Amino acid sequence: MSPWLVLVKNARKLYEYPKYWAECYGIAPFLPTSRQEMDELGWDSCDIVIVTGDAYVDHPSFGMAIIGRLLEAQGFRVGIIAQPDWSSQKDFEKLGKPNLFFGVAAGNMDSMINRYTADKKPRSDDAYTPGGLSGSRPDRASLVYSQKCKEAFKEVPIILGGIEASLRRIAHYDYWQDKVRQSILIDSAADMVVYGNAERAIVDIAHRLAAGEAVQDITDVRGTAFVRRDTPEGMVEFESNRIDQPGTVDKIISPYVNTQAKPECGAARDKALPESNEQPVEFIKHKNMHRDNTVIRLPSFSEVKSDPVLYAHTCRVLHLETNPGNARALVQKHGIRDLWLNQPPIPLSTDEMDYVFALPFARVPHPSYGKKKIPAYDMIRFSVNIMRGCFGGCTFCSITEHEGRIIQNRSQESIIDEIKDIRDKVPGFTGVISDLGGPTANMYRLACKSREIEAACRKPSCVYPGICQNLDTDHSSLIKLYKEARDLPGIKRIFIASGLRYDLAVESPEYVKELVTHHVGGYLKIAPEHTESGPLSKMMKPGIETFSRFQKLFNKFSKEAGKEQYLIPYFIAAHPGTTDEDMMNLALWLKENGFRADQVQAFYPSPMATATAMYHSGNNPLAKVTYKSDKIKVVKSVKQRRLHKAFLRYHDANNWPLLRDALVSMGRGDLIGNSKTHLIPTYQPAGTGDYQSPRKKNSGQSGKTGRGNFQTQHTGLPPRAKKSAKKRPKRK
Repeated sequence: MSPWLVLVKNARKLYEYPKYWAECYGIAPFLPTSRQEMDELGWDSCDIVIVTGDAYVDHPSFGMAIIGRLLEAQGFRVGIIAQPDWSSQKDFEKLGKPNLFFGVAAGNMDSMINRYTADKKPRSDDAYTPGGLSGSRPDRASLVYSQKCKEAFKEVPIILGGIEASLRRIAHYDYWQDKVRQSILIDSAADMVVYGNAERAIVDIAHRLAAGEAVQDITDVRGTAFVRRDTPEGMVEFESNRIDQPGTVDKIISPYVNTQAKPECGAARDKALPESNEQPVEFIKHKNMHRDNTVIRLPSFSEVKSDPVLYAHTCRVLHLETNPGNARALVQKHGIRDLWLNQPPIPLSTDEMDYVFALPFARVPHPSYGKKKIPAYDMIRFSVNIMRGCFGGCTFCSITEHEGRIIQNRSQESIIDEIKDIRDKVPGFTGVISDLGGPTANMYRLACKSREIEAACRKPSCVYPGICQNLDTDHSSLIKLYKEARDLPGIKRIFIASGLRYDLAVESPEYVKELVTHHVGGYLKIAPEHTESGPLSKMMKPGIETFSRFQKLFNKFSKEAGKEQYLIPYFIAAHPGTTDEDMMNLALWLKENGFRADQVQAFYPSPMATATAMYHSGNNPLAKVTYKSDKIKVVKSVKQRRLHKAFLRYHDANNWPLLRDALVSMGRGDLIGNSKTHLIPTYQPAGTGDYQSPRKKNSGQSGKTGRGNFQTQHTGLPPRAKKSAKKRPKRK
């Protein structure tokens, strides 16, 4: 058995820890949020207090509920401080001093993404707040909350977690300040960061703190980041500019390891550092080198802050070290201190996933919110999470960096039991399950055919540039789950709302048939993202031909089921690697295929994503990064971002003046005209721009999409759109 499989087999299960003494208090109906609730439970203090930027909803789709209930199941007394007033210490003191630690998270979303649009404009809403209004959490909430916790109780350890901390665990580009910031651990008052889905790490840390171990001595837990001043004795340290040189620490089992990179690729520091006379192969074959005693030194914060090439190189190295089966520890200097990142956590087994999702969630918001609506809860209260992780590797997405690329599955029995609980216990249930999914809709039980190959692989994606031959794409387990779930008594419909990987779906026509026949409510959202190879290669997304294959299956099975159903494709504007010509060609494809986008998405540079490194540096971390590397096109100006969004909404008359100017400057004035073959017309309806319509009776008609938030398909218009289309006067 390989060392990795031995490690997985010997990993301590979440349910194997001896219970902490406070288990005698039993299960709380809700984790307490006030002293009064603590008194009702008979508690004199909390062992752990979780501070979160979201409203407290006791549901497994909310991070604070999962971590809180899991720690409760370990025997700890856990309190919740949800959306505290950060203008003073009062809210942070209301549950008293925790005996073990504060757990701090910004919430289910990065607080900056939650508060600002891709155009850096403040949002007026917050789906995770009662009433849906913004303003209940600060910018960079993890930093603010941890500092307030330290002010309230200076000696209490602070553990940062959640997606905001996870994606800011090293020096990272901050889109809102347009600069590289330090690790969130350095900027905060916290003692440690737990990254990813942190159940395994947080349980271990809690028990060790309860046993009297000091937080600064806990340095061996996977999935954690902390600060130290020197490299421990016995650790072999080497510079990141050597990790891609010929030779490898582990024997390469599969010829498909890291197919994105050339064998000799590696150093981005060929300008900053002289070539070493040391032979890389001899160095990497150092007799003392092993995954567990090897650490890679990344370029320091001061280096990546001032050098975009080194930043891109660091991003590349980080993503090469994300497979828990072969990742090494990373270290990055911040001033006189070293930020240390241990290897990623060992994924949860199916029985552990079942254990987590079987915890006694109330599945409703805390009663203190009364009748106030929490939009995020309303969206997911009848949904079921069946898996975690994603091996798609889309560069603009941070799922892999947070949850990992190894799929963690629940058992079918566990999922069916949760559906029954929703049916029998959740108020307002009408028999419709809104989603069975997760980060993706159809990666349930998909995995590498070989655990040894999986543990050794460094490919950033299992499905790009094509589906790896080692990937098992059998959808039969998912089909069986769908069928059993929809046959349950009291269940009328089960919809699939999670993002669908259509490149995987086309490998299983039987799955597409099951999906289209029983689980689509008239419209299916799908994300080809673009049509042109340039931007698609930077996104690591399949070509538009794969979308066309899926579209044919979708139409075929919809017709066989006697249903009128429509695809809603989503596209990204202004992604790194996208030119004006790419967006023009996408607009032409949309018009040719009869799609009209009502809402469009502009690229949003989230922390630590590969595409964000492209945006900041102009370099492509998917390949070798050097000072001589070809630069990629990056869209940063407000005007060009507006233009790229306008191409997606070519049918909107308000965009026509901007598009006319752009097409003329691009030498494509031939696309301006009044026939069906032209992209946009020469006339301008009144009230939409600088031009006046020559025919008043047509004013305001151009650019309407009929029904809101849908895109029509060349196979036919929805009934309402057909009706409105009849009223539109024809143009000559």
